[in-house]
Amino acid sequence: MAGAISHHALAFSQSHWCSAKNSRFGKRTGNARLVYLKGRCGSGSRKLGLMWASSSQSSVMEPTHLPSDGNSSHTPKKSSESALILIWHGESLWNEKNLFPGCIDVPLTPKGVEEAIEAGKRICNIPIDVIYTSSLICAQMTAMLAMMQHRRKKILVITHNESEQAHRWSQIYSEETMKQSIPVITAWQLNERMYGELQGLNKQETVDRFGKEQVHEWRRSYDIPPPNGESLEKCAERAVAYFKDQAHLARPLYTN
Repeated sequence: MAGAISHHALAFSQSHWCSAKNSRFGKRTGNARLVYLKGRCGSGSRKLGLMWASSSQSSVMEPTHLPSDGNSSHTPKKSSESALILIWHGESLWNEKNLFPGCIDVPLTPKGVEEAIEAGKRICNIPIDVIYTSSLICAQMTAMLAMMQHRRKKILVITHNESEQAHRWSQIYSEETMKQSIPVITAWQLNERMYGELQGLNKQETVDRFGKEQVHEWRRSYDIPPPNGESLEKCAERAVAYFKDQAHLARPLYTN
């Protein structure tokens, strides 16, 4: 983590995340969710605080103080700590139809748009330096809509590093413009887990066909994947590995 931005917040919008091998993981309730994490940079010990919020309720556990938004009379000293905000995407068109989405790319519903906006209002005073999002449009829409509520009104700019030419052609050559921009980094590693042969199937019809216990095992077991799909374990491995390799770098990606 670059020291100059170490006290600010990182954010990403992701389709799915899993917290531990004991199968405890975030569960949707129909609302975009927020999780606020605060910890030290690098590979050392981490002290984390957690904030969970949806459009219906929120709760906070220590530490309760969010990073300064720059308007406070007290400006915190730069430190090795940073904040990570996890934003779960709003309702997608396939969520609305009760279909298994997996890695199928579908946009948000009007309700999902409202959820993303509400999520943005809840983080509108927290400084954001960089956004990591899955490559799926529902996650990217959530990130864009949420950040439109931010008080600093910075412009989100999607980075393109898929090739040397794409990277070169997407450079920003104005320092002033860079100051008013937030880089958005998309990564397939942050996608929802791949649901295999369940993708596109109606969830209730799948229960009727295979039985409640079998479908529950496919969806909630940590190491048992759906048919020709990806287990939560494998999904967690790629997402966590991505953050270990990339997210801790958290620095402006545009240079003169």
